[in-house]
Parts: sequence; structure tokens; C-alpha cells
Amino acid sequence: QVQLVESGGGLVQAGGSLRLSCAASGGSFSNYAVGWFRQAPGPEREFVAAISGSGGSTRYAESMKGRFTVSRDNAKNTVYLQMNSLKPEDTAVYYCAADRVSVLSTYYNRPIGYHYWGQGTQVTVSS
Repeated sequence: QVQLVESGGGLVQAGGSLRLSCAASGGSFSNYAVGWFRQAPGPEREFVAAISGSGGSTRYAESMKGRFTVSRDNAKNTVYLQMNSLKPEDTAVYYCAADRVSVLSTYYNRPIGYHYWGQGTQVTVSS
């Protein structure tokens, strides 16, 4: 059973940066692809970025390209989401999620593609 814990959220002004971390325990981390999602008030979780188990493949939501960067350090069992040029519309709870395979699946950009979830970390961007 993989457990995920996000950290690094907080309050930042528009144009600022934050780096989120997703620390994993309970499994061989390099065997798991990881995705980042976010959820503003409302029912749906929005895809942000994903990274394969090796770190060799990454995917981004169109609106995050060029601003967000996903990376991982398997020696530290941690995935990172570097967020730059933040906008008020980036305000949300950010979640990391892990799949049971290392490659990015067909559903890498959908919550159904992941089996393990963290509890989320709040990011608030003020204007």
C-alpha cells in the first residue's frame, strides 16, 4: 500500500512561485507513475501534470505548460511540482496520485488513472 503526503502549499502573490512535494512510502517508488491534480471549489479534479516512474516522460495540462515543471527524485521517494508565474486562478487544493505501473497510462490525465492519493495541500494565489 502506497501512502502519499503532499507539502509545500501556502499563500503567494500573483507572479510568485511555489514548489510542492509529494513524499511516498510503502512501495518501490520508481515503479509508480505519479500525477498532480488540483481541485478548486467544485466536484471535479483538474489534471495538472504527470511523470513516469523513471522520470523520463512528463505530461502537462495545456494551461500549465511553461509555468509548471514536474520532476522526481526516486532516491528520496519524492515527486515535485515547481509552479512559477502563479495566477489567482491557480488557487486550489493540489493532490498527488500514484498509479500501479511506471509508465504513463492512457488515463494519465484523469483521476481514474490513479490508485493512491494524498490528502492534498492548499495553494492560494492572491491578486
